[in-house]
Amino acid sequence: MSCATPIYQIVDPRFRPLIQPNAHLRQLATGFEWTEGPVWFADHQLLLFSDIPSDRMMRLTMDGQVGVFRAPSGYSNGNTRDRQGRLVTCEHGTRSVTCTEPDGTRTVLADSYQGRPLNSPNDVIVQSNGAIWFTDPTYGILSDYEGYEAEPEQAHHNVFRIDPGCGEVEAMITDFVQPNGLALSPDERTLYVAESGSSHDDGVPSIIRAFALSEDGRIEKDWTFATIDKGLPDGMRVDSQGNLWSSAADGIHCFSPEGTLLGKILVPEVVANLCFGGPRGNRLFITATTSIYSVALNVRSAV
Repeated sequence: MSCATPIYQIVDPRFRPLIQPNAHLRQLATGFEWTEGPVWFADHQLLLFSDIPSDRMMRLTMDGQVGVFRAPSGYSNGNTRDRQGRLVTCEHGTRSVTCTEPDGTRTVLADSYQGRPLNSPNDVIVQSNGAIWFTDPTYGILSDYEGYEAEPEQAHHNVFRIDPGCGEVEAMITDFVQPNGLALSPDERTLYVAESGSSHDDGVPSIIRAFALSEDGRIEKDWTFATIDKGLPDGMRVDSQGNLWSSAADGIHCFSPEGTLLGKILVPEVVANLCFGGPRGNRLFITATTSIYSVALNVRSAV
């Protein structure tokens, strides 16, 4: 089903070439509790996404067929694919990051740090060298709604990196209130991390921070990249031109590589996450509260 003609809020003229004014915002599926973690499988032409409180992972095909991919899912949240095409998932329920092989075999990549359980891995990305970055806020252990209520055993809410060689888990960033979505610039020299601590503390700024990375993945410096003016940032993606597309309370906010707000795609539900996909890679899939939406753009994903 199609929603009304999408409302594009153009803040900077550079936004116009990125959007397709004639494309409609389409509601592809609805009736979920809280959708998250969209990931596109081009080889199967389908979208996988999490319905966190329902403890299941769903699949959506291009002809609109919706089915259960995995249930229970460990209260899965963020998902991505590694360079071998395998599914990498953050699971609130098991407090782990896992990898699923094409044959369904599931392997735990990380579930502890310094001998103590992780909080509740939230979002995950994979670098071209195989390094896996993930965020570890406490959302999945705050209650029994998105996982299992528990006391955190980590001293901080970290951004972790799993070494591609030895598999060692290392805390790379330790000063977030609640680190959330992750994204990399096309050259992989800038890491973006969403600060979503305002979900429970109005005093925490709703910002996206940027971190300059060295060739070996070390943090060289950081700065405030952008501020979300409606709600808070959650999931993010970067397009092939280096623009960052972030979730927000009123839809999708698009920022230039320098952090300038270019414009918005307004969505009728609070957006949690997004990803690029579709047959030509230029369709934006949006997980927004109870529904999945999509809209065609004039840009593609950075990877």
